[in-house]
Amino acid sequence: MATTQLRTNKNEYLANSDDTEIGFLQPFDDAGDPPNPFGELGLDLSQSELRETAYEVLIGACRSSGAGRPLTYISNSERTTERSQSMTSSSSPSLQRSLTSSATSKVKKALGLKSSSKKKNEDDSESASQVIGNSVRKRAGTVGELMRVQMRVPEQIDSRVRRGLLRVAAGQLGRRIESTVLPLELLQQFRSSDFPSQREYETWQRRILKILEAGLLLHPHMPLAKTEMASQQLQKILCGAADIPIETGKHSKSMELLRNAVMSLACRSFDGSVSDICHWADGIPLNLHIYYILLESCFDVNDETSVIEEVDEILELLKKTWVILGINQILHNLCFFWVLFCRYIKTSLLEDDLLLASVNMLMEVEKDAKATMDPAYSKILSSTLSYILGWAEKRLLSYHATFYRGNIDIMQSILSLGASSAKILAEDLSHEHRRKRREVDVAYGRVDTYIRSSMKNAFSQEKDSVISSRQSTKYQQNPLHVLSILAQNICDLAFNEKEIYSPALKQWHPLATGVAVVTLHTCYGNELKQFITGISELTPEAIQVLLSAEKLEKDLVEMAVADSVDSEDGGKAIIQEMNPYETETVIANLVKSWIRTRLDRLKQWIDRTLQQEVWDTRSNTGHFAPSAVEVLRIIDETLEAFFLLPIPMHPVLLPELVSGLDNCLHSYIIKAKSGCGSRSTFIPNLPALSRCTTGSKLFKKKDSSYMGSLKKSQVRTTSGDGSFTIAQLCVRINTLYNIRKELDVLEKRAISNLRNSGFVHDDNAGNGKFEVSVSGCIEGIQQISEATAYKELEQYLETVSVTVHDRVRTRVITEIMKASFEGFLLVILAGGPSRAFTLQDAELIEEDFKFLMDLFWSNGDGLPADVIDKFSVTVNGVQLTRIQFCVFCVIGMIRWQRSF
Repeated sequence: MATTQLRTNKNEYLANSDDTEIGFLQPFDDAGDPPNPFGELGLDLSQSELRETAYEVLIGACRSSGAGRPLTYISNSERTTERSQSMTSSSSPSLQRSLTSSATSKVKKALGLKSSSKKKNEDDSESASQVIGNSVRKRAGTVGELMRVQMRVPEQIDSRVRRGLLRVAAGQLGRRIESTVLPLELLQQFRSSDFPSQREYETWQRRILKILEAGLLLHPHMPLAKTEMASQQLQKILCGAADIPIETGKHSKSMELLRNAVMSLACRSFDGSVSDICHWADGIPLNLHIYYILLESCFDVNDETSVIEEVDEILELLKKTWVILGINQILHNLCFFWVLFCRYIKTSLLEDDLLLASVNMLMEVEKDAKATMDPAYSKILSSTLSYILGWAEKRLLSYHATFYRGNIDIMQSILSLGASSAKILAEDLSHEHRRKRREVDVAYGRVDTYIRSSMKNAFSQEKDSVISSRQSTKYQQNPLHVLSILAQNICDLAFNEKEIYSPALKQWHPLATGVAVVTLHTCYGNELKQFITGISELTPEAIQVLLSAEKLEKDLVEMAVADSVDSEDGGKAIIQEMNPYETETVIANLVKSWIRTRLDRLKQWIDRTLQQEVWDTRSNTGHFAPSAVEVLRIIDETLEAFFLLPIPMHPVLLPELVSGLDNCLHSYIIKAKSGCGSRSTFIPNLPALSRCTTGSKLFKKKDSSYMGSLKKSQVRTTSGDGSFTIAQLCVRINTLYNIRKELDVLEKRAISNLRNSGFVHDDNAGNGKFEVSVSGCIEGIQQISEATAYKELEQYLETVSVTVHDRVRTRVITEIMKASFEGFLLVILAGGPSRAFTLQDAELIEEDFKFLMDLFWSNGDGLPADVIDKFSVTVNGVQLTRIQFCVFCVIGMIRWQRSF
């Protein structure tokens, strides 16, 4: 008859289904019993009442003269003819078969269950009997006795059931058990005298009537029509029996009415004919509830965690009930899977072999699901697997909180439960609605979700732990930032994931490690993004966090790449999910902002300080400006602070810093030399040169206008830029020289810092040269030296000698000497024809120039003689030429006059 009963109440079962994904039923708590996925009975039948009914079915099926039925699946279209087919004999053991020691159970071996022989030996040494309720039982010697003990049925109830079945068999010789309504027959066979008390009899009768109500009215094998008279009659009888027990005598009218209504309902068929098979316990879910109780007898009554060694014989015995309960192999597999799983839950998740057995049994269920299209079975399957999936995902969505190195094998089994359940549900839904589903690896997607969810939860827990730990140490000096500590912890978490969890996950997801590190990378990235948003300036803490993030990212990327190197895309998809932290860019921008802030402050300081600088020789013993000392100190401190920054890109950013400092210092240099004048400032305007003509005279009276312009020129020369004294100019020269000297020190220190940082050979590293400022110092010293030289400095020569630094004194005095020589030439050459010399003037000019040279030689204490000779060559040559020319002109004029 196969799956005849799967049609039972089909319309009711499928009424709530729609074209959507199967949703999870309410997951159950480990502390309580798992909910029954087969459906509610809708009647207050207790477990003990169901157990007694199940035992009656078992004894009735085993004592029947009829043979067993073939264990094959029969579709709905074949159900109408199935029960009329001949039955083949079964090799199932009888209830009277003696129990003998046998080899290890094939069922236990196939399911991966441990042998309970050791445990049984221990139990035997402790006690030879067990107490069940108020009765005492001995160790079972037959299969029938074993079933009674396993089902916790007292001997008096067993005796009564057997006696009643003998009476039924005696009155219906040759009739198969499936052709009778067993509760109805037992109801008619027993009287109150068969029970210890009237109360017990009435209780028993109420149970029998409730079973009839459940099997014929609430859960019939085929839907009831609203106009069904038999159902109305039965309902009326049952309502009356609730107040007054039914008279069950052979000629009882009430019993006759009950039998007519029951048989009319039980013998219905889908083609409208009267069937010789009675359907009273094969409606879903009544049959599944009864069969579930029968399957629980596979577990040792003395040790609920162990499957008995005789499980093979018991399962063969239970097959005899299939003909009554409408069970077939696929329903058996589903029920047995659920029984194994529920027993694992009831034993507080301690028996790992039960979990493994559930996984192995689920493989059989998966095969059945692919070969079965029955909608009623699909409904039960979906309900069962939804519970399983909900239970598994409760642990897998946060597997870090449940599993560890010591129980990772349990995680593997639960993964199999969850992934396989999700896969079966998806395929079953696809078949049920006859729609094409996009080819998606459901298990892969589920496990991907587990990894991402659990990593997010693990990250949140790790973050909370770090925050809590840091708060307890908040009064310690310089505690690490939360993100710095978290970066290291997350790195450890990723490596643990790879070592402990990924091997189990890779069975379902080959890129398990990659997905895990991508999730951690994203979680930390979100925290880092918020941190970066709140950074307003560069601080050691900020750099510390960013460098920690950079290291974490490097480690995570390496793990992701290594995990996905053998994938089809070479890991591109995984890597693309890891949006770069760009910590180096963030650090660089922060350092650049830090540089700009320092440079702006330095510029403002230079502008403010130079307005107050007096360039006084008494400021210090070095005769240079205090502002120069301060500006160099600021630059030195800025460079030192820069190299103290814990960043990896000193060579890259050093050029920008040095360039900015160089420009600031150059600005100082420009302001320091501004207003000091130059060589051209102190050279007077030369008079216009004139040529001798026929009317020209060698000697003539000086023109007043020329004298006026010459005087005006001399006034400009002596008063222009005269606000700075010679001493102040010397201080400025000293200042520029001191800056130039200190820049050499700063440059060497910068190079040393680069070398100590390990970047001395980096091509991108800056050279730390203050090129603009060095050039400005050289030009400034030259300019101010010339300006000083070309002023009327004869009386200040001693001041210059005393004030100017000895390393630049020669240079300044040399410039003064050059200016004096050029001034001497100016006297000789300027003026044109108005300036004339006689032969007597030659001696005076030569003597004046000798005095001028002696002034700078200063008896060997002044400039070196070779320097003086070097710059006097031009003057000597011009002086001689000028005198010779004058003499020639005088002689020529004399000769010309004599010719007349």
